[in-house]
Amino acid sequence: MRILFLGDIVGRVGREAVISRLPALRRDLALDLVVVNGENASHGFGLSPAIGRDLLEAGADVITLGNHSWDRRDLIGHIDSEPRIIRPANYPPGTPGQGSVVVELVDGRKALVVSIMGRQFMDAMDDPFRSVTDILSRHRLGVTMHAAVVDVHAEATSEKWAMGHFLDGRVSLVIGTHTHTPTADHRIFPHGTAFQTDAGMCGDYDSVIGMGKEAAIARFVRKMPGERLQPAEGDASIAGMMVETDDATGLARRMAPVRQGGHLAPTLPDF
Repeated sequence: MRILFLGDIVGRVGREAVISRLPALRRDLALDLVVVNGENASHGFGLSPAIGRDLLEAGADVITLGNHSWDRRDLIGHIDSEPRIIRPANYPPGTPGQGSVVVELVDGRKALVVSIMGRQFMDAMDDPFRSVTDILSRHRLGVTMHAAVVDVHAEATSEKWAMGHFLDGRVSLVIGTHTHTPTADHRIFPHGTAFQTDAGMCGDYDSVIGMGKEAAIARFVRKMPGERLQPAEGDASIAGMMVETDDATGLARRMAPVRQGGHLAPTLPDF
């Protein structure tokens, strides 16, 4: 299975870049499954139902969320009716929506996608390690699932690394989101799970993690509340990771970063 994961979509320019480029990427890379993190897609904070529909129509199969899941209140009443939009699984019981989804491809193959949020330097949440273990107890890679992707939305790199090693051999890909900066540490772990600490963001990199520079800098310099942060509106890059898995085992065979447009050096997989 050929899987593309795109990091946090930030604001209008980020979502327009994804929507415009995704159809060609699906065709040119012969993608089977596309997962995007959309928690910053609506003006930098949250995901509206309308923008969610636009991303799905453009070719995303699943949209994951994170700590901004409920910034758009209109998503609360919508998420239960759209299983392809998933919030972190370790929200407390009774929270709207689901933390995982099984996607069935047109050829009958199945892929599990899980959203998890870290606890270090983040909101108090249920144990993400226990939550993902519970989900995986109902699925078996290479038996009931042909692939499994886990989005770890977390601040601490150590927590993401720990989750990657914890899940090595049990899922196809563990990929970090939230810090909006693509890391150069992608690798396939010893038991066959592909890992990257952070996929980066889809947005304007001439910014402070996707937000306008001036207001963001002022918060650090003055240490006082200032104007509300606004997404940067310059030329956007898309950033993410492509993984190819073995259908027999569900484990990763190869992986490579995907970057297009904007201020980042472009790169595409050669497989």
